[in-house]
Order: sequence, then structure tokens, then C-alpha cells
Amino acid sequence: MNAGAETRLGFVGAGRMGLPMVRRLLAAGHRVRVAARSAAAREALAREGAHPVDGVREAGPAAAAVLVCVFSDDQVREVCLGGELVERMPPGSVLVVHTTCGPRTIEDVAARAAPRGVEVVDAPVSGGPHDIEAGRVTLFAGGADDAVARVRPVLRAYADPVLHVGPAGSGQRVKLVNNAVFAAQIGLLSDAARLGTRLGLDEAVLMEALTHGSAASRALSGVAARGSVARFAQATGGFLGKDVEVVRTLAAELGGDLAALDAAFGSLSGAAAVTTRCTR
Repeated sequence: MNAGAETRLGFVGAGRMGLPMVRRLLAAGHRVRVAARSAAAREALAREGAHPVDGVREAGPAAAAVLVCVFSDDQVREVCLGGELVERMPPGSVLVVHTTCGPRTIEDVAARAAPRGVEVVDAPVSGGPHDIEAGRVTLFAGGADDAVARVRPVLRAYADPVLHVGPAGSGQRVKLVNNAVFAAQIGLLSDAARLGTRLGLDEAVLMEALTHGSAASRALSGVAARGSVARFAQATGGFLGKDVEVVRTLAAELGGDLAALDAAFGSLSGAAAVTTRCTR
């Protein structure tokens, strides 16, 4: 899969994150078969220049790689284990999972794919749709050296950097730790906002000022853009919440806990709950 050369690809999950990926792939000159359930979605994808297909199983035939960008662990299992996607992919092709899910799910998908001669790369995303549109979203890629090398030119259509962090499943492990730290930072910012209020400071003014100091971080920038920790926590809680639960489960299975991170998660949950109550 050479950069600048047309590659036949399959795509599952052209939603909030997936659609800008598809657009970048098309702009890079690739041919993309996109699974879509409804006639309206298929018509919209055709207008984008993609080749819409009716169902996940039709995304794989003749594809050098199939990219999966759905929301949850259960959806990854449904797409990759519940149908014929892998069985219809040609030997030597690569299945790329962009969804943040449990490492065990990736291991199960890899076990299903291996007898077919299909490699699996887990490449969860750090960033949002605007980063994908700009071609600068971060990918934590786990998989065999050769498999990651083969799909890297395709992934570079929308991702920079593409970080190879280890064998299959490693991408998920790095992303889950990343999101645990990010969630904890938001929790700490919630405590900081309460301290600022007690000191008589306006929260929005405080958060914007902190972005110019040594406390600056991506979490703080996101909070400052929305004006309060509570609004940012509410906006991101659906995505972070599922990942934090996976991290907690993995930590428990390893016989440990998340120590100081758990206290910060509690602050994050409290901040999100405040906004939920205020917007009902």
C-alpha cells in the first residue's frame, strides 16, 4: 500500500469520526467501499465519492485493508466476530480497528482472522473529527511490524503521527492509559475550579488564564474552550466513561487498583452530574 497510489479499501462506521476519515481517504485517491444500512446513508456516501455497500460483509471482498470505526467494544465484536467480514477479506489483507475497546476483544478478532491469513492492527484514535479533517489525529497502532508498515501509508491520509507501540492489542492498552490520565486531569481541573470559586474567581476566566501557565494541557484547553469543567465533562463523558470502566476492569483483573486516579475520576463524575442536573 504505497503512499499516493490507489488502494482498494473497505470501511465500517462512517459516523462522527469515520466520515471525515472516509473523506480524507477519497481525497488521497483511494477507492473506498463503505458499509451503510440505510438508503439515505448510501446516497450520501455516493455523493462523497465513496462506493456504498449494503452490509458489513460486503466491505471486505478485494480490499487490501478494511477499517472499522464504530463506537463500542460490543459493536467491534458484532462487526468483526458476528458476521462474515473477516471470512470475505482476501488473504494478506489487514483489518484495522480504530475503536477504543478491550485488548481481549482485539485478541479474539486476531484469532478469528489468523486462519484466513488476515492480519489485525488495532489503531485507536486520540483526537476529534477536527483533527481527522486536518490530517493530524494521533493513532496508537498495535500489530505485527509488517502489517503496521503496510497500512501506514493509508492511515497517513488522516493521521500524524501513527505510533507503532507493540503487538496487536498494545494500541488499546496505550489508549486506555491515555484516556485514564486525561479523565483524571479533568477531575483535577474540577477540584481546581472549586478552589478558584472559593477564592472569588470566575471559572471561565480562571481556566483561560491557566492555559497560558505551567498548568497548560490538552484537557485544560478543552475545558477553557467550553467555559467550564462541567460542560466539558458532560460533552466528553460518554466517550471517556466507557474507557475508564474498561481500565478499572483490567486493573482489577491484574490484582491492583488505580490509586490516586480513582479520586480524580470521582471529581470528573461529579462535574458531569452537575451539568446533567442543570440541563434537564
